[in-house]
This record gives sequence, structure tokens and C-alpha cells, in this order.
Amino acid sequence: MPALYATSIKSLPLLSKGKVRDVYALGDDKLLMITTDRLSAFDVVMGEPIPEKGVVLNQMANFWFDKLAAVIPNHLTGIDPATVVAADEVDQVKGRAVVAKRLKPIMVEAVVRGYLAGSGWKDYKDTGKVCGIPLPEGLENAQKLPEPIFTPAAKAEAGEHDENITFAKVVELIGETLANQIREVSIRLYKEASEYAATRGIIIADTKFEFGLDDAGQLVLMDEILTADSSRFWPAETYYVGSNPPSYDKQFVRDWLETAMVNGKLWPKTAPAPQLPVEVIEKTAQKYREALTRLTQ
Repeated sequence: MPALYATSIKSLPLLSKGKVRDVYALGDDKLLMITTDRLSAFDVVMGEPIPEKGVVLNQMANFWFDKLAAVIPNHLTGIDPATVVAADEVDQVKGRAVVAKRLKPIMVEAVVRGYLAGSGWKDYKDTGKVCGIPLPEGLENAQKLPEPIFTPAAKAEAGEHDENITFAKVVELIGETLANQIREVSIRLYKEASEYAATRGIIIADTKFEFGLDDAGQLVLMDEILTADSSRFWPAETYYVGSNPPSYDKQFVRDWLETAMVNGKLWPKTAPAPQLPVEVIEKTAQKYREALTRLTQ
């Protein structure tokens, strides 16, 4: 299957082009969401696609939406994306798109961490807390937390970094009832997914969820869930405390970018991104496919 870096659907109005997804309007109440093969790292979109990444992410998200449907309603409609575009556009949606309900998005990223990693580890080393949540002393990098913690972030404008915020700030933004519901649902989703993934030899270190409200004001799970883009997946067999475990996500690209040189200097993590080597692209594509296979077969 040829890589798809950007879509060119003419039969529907384009609503937005995100870092990875292109979204088209389908009437007033539905959306066509297409997962491209673009990859974003450090909030910068790379110039090269990762072949089949969009198909893998779409299949992975749909797998989890189905598995966790009893926890909370989700945005899927069950409509075949191939039936809503022109005949010559079907190749752009095949295997990589969904028709979703149009919701009122809640501008909070619901991040759940079950392990100390990434920015959470850095925060803990500096403050003994993660996003203001006190943790026991003496924890190490990649260590499992006593209980999963909810560490929300405020969604930023395109190209900007999401900002970690306290739960009190979430209450201020969206109200106590909705904030509590999102926290409880997010932790339940994480726990159920983590327990299943563990049976497949995968540790879900952390993940993020996004929610919206339907016309009746009901909370609905949306966007993508528990993919290698929105989560940190570690193979259980190579995991150990005190390390940066190898992962199934885009960490392989991030690690390369940390040492990438542009004009004789380290890349400053701003656009444009340096050109990804072929071997980095191939290795990343392999990691995404491997994660899907392990979780779903």
C-alpha cells in the first residue's frame, strides 16, 4: 500500500489538517477522519511519511474502541468510509478512516500514567511530584506507580506544546462533575487496557484520552485511543526498572532526533524537521506493525 502523506478529498469539505489526521465534514452531525502516514515528534511534523502507519493506528484504535465499548460510548458510527467519498477517493480512506459522530470537544487531554516515564520522570526528579501529585520517595525511572494517576493537560493550538495542568484547573475549566467523570473514566479505561495488554506481553506505561459531548450532553470517547501515537508501549520482556525501556511508539524517531544535526548544530526541535534516514523510517514502521500484531492476534 502506497504511503499517504496528505489527503486530497474533493467530495467533502475539509475541516482541519492535524499533525496526523485530516478531518472532513459529513453533513452537520458526522465527520470523516482519515489517519495519514504523517508522524509528529516534539510537536513538529516530519517531512517523510511512515508507510502504513495510518492504517496500523486506525486498526489499533478501532480494536480498543470495540474492546472498551462497555466502559463509555465512543464516536464511531459504523458507517463504511468508502461509501461517503467519490469512487476515485476510496484508496485514500481504505483501512485508515472512520466516520465519526460530530461532538463538542472538551479541551482537556486526559493523561493517565501507570509508570514513571518521560516528562513525568523529569518532573518527579525535580519536585518529587508529577503534575503536582505527590509520589513516594525513592522511585526510579520506569518504575510502576502504586496506582495510576490522572495528569491532565490543556490542549494547545496547532504547533504549540500541550500544557500540563492540575486537576483543580480542570475543575475550573469544565466544572467539578464533568472533571470527576473524565478522571474516573480515564483511569478505568487505562486499567482495563493495561490488564489486557499485559496478557499480550505489552506494558502500557501511559496514555491519553480525548472526550467530547454529544447533543444530549453525554460524555463520549473520541479521536484515537491507546495507539502507539497516544501511548507509551513497552515490551514486557525487555522492561526493567531504572532504564528507558525500548518502546513500540515513535520513541525510535525521537531518539534519532535528539542527536540529529542541522547546519552543524543539534536540531532545535522546531520546524522544519531534519530529513529522516530510510533506516529510521523502516524501523519505525516495523515497530508500529509489531505493536498491532502483538495486541490483536
